Amino acid sequence: MRILVLGAGAIGGYFGGRLLQSGADVTFLVRPRRAEELARDGLVIKSPLGDATLRKPPTVLARDLTQPFDIVLLTCKAFDLDDAIASIAPAVGPQTAIMPMLNGMRHLDVLDARFGRDRVLGGQCAIAATLNPDREIVQLAPMQALGFGERDGTLSERVRAADEIFRRGNFDGKASETIMQDMWEKWTMLATLACSTCLMRGPVGKILAAPGGRDYILGVRDEIRAIARAAGHDPRPPFVKRITTMLTAEGSPLTASMFRDVTAGLPTEADHIVGDLIVRAEAAVIEVPRLRVAYTHLKTYEAQRG
Repeated sequence: MRILVLGAGAIGGYFGGRLLQSGADVTFLVRPRRAEELARDGLVIKSPLGDATLRKPPTVLARDLTQPFDIVLLTCKAFDLDDAIASIAPAVGPQTAIMPMLNGMRHLDVLDARFGRDRVLGGQCAIAATLNPDREIVQLAPMQALGFGERDGTLSERVRAADEIFRRGNFDGKASETIMQDMWEKWTMLATLACSTCLMRGPVGKILAAPGGRDYILGVRDEIRAIARAAGHDPRPPFVKRITTMLTAEGSPLTASMFRDVTAGLPTEADHIVGDLIVRAEAAVIEVPRLRVAYTHLKTYEAQRG
């Protein structure tokens, strides 16, 4: 299967690089500057699970795309989705499967409208990675999971074929028959962490040490659980137990990637991760005061950014 990875940044570069390292047929869709960097320095991964330098990885510019790919791995930020769609369009043929790794759910509607629902899989990943000043991919923790699947829960031939390839990728990559449930659970964890750490401007451990901190974190969790339940994806008990342990660990340095974006003065996915939850809460007539405060805070931050 021919795999096109949109971008060679922290997420696309890591998973695409590991796939390429395992022998998969991978091409990176990049901008001219990144293409020059990769041709000169290679794709460099620094990881507690093993470093890698992939010399002259296959790349293509958007203007040079002429043939469809079997899989398009979409790893952009939500606010770059429109540009990403324009870039990948020439690579999407009748049999192409788009595998989005964006957070939340709103992107599925956008991709369905542009390419058709039958071409869009469900997908989610869990990794902490960044690009350092030398443009190397640095994995910050051993976590490196990637899941995908048909949104109706079937194990189609294309998903089975992709599963064989991704399982060899030197990360926890595999097909899921519960991908929509998986995506909702990730959204629950991510949004709880983002709302709490961005609003309070600190890691979980510092929030827990403050008066009312524990109640706020768990209150956000419960508001999002109610939204997920109304959507038919009530988080499963083992998941709730696991994230509750993570969110109440004293002294924890855990923060959301959105918190790191805010502290660096970067754009955020506030609308996609938090705002869309509020829209769904309104449709289900669910009160979400904590989410609303966090969203107002993030939108105020964005307004100050200009």
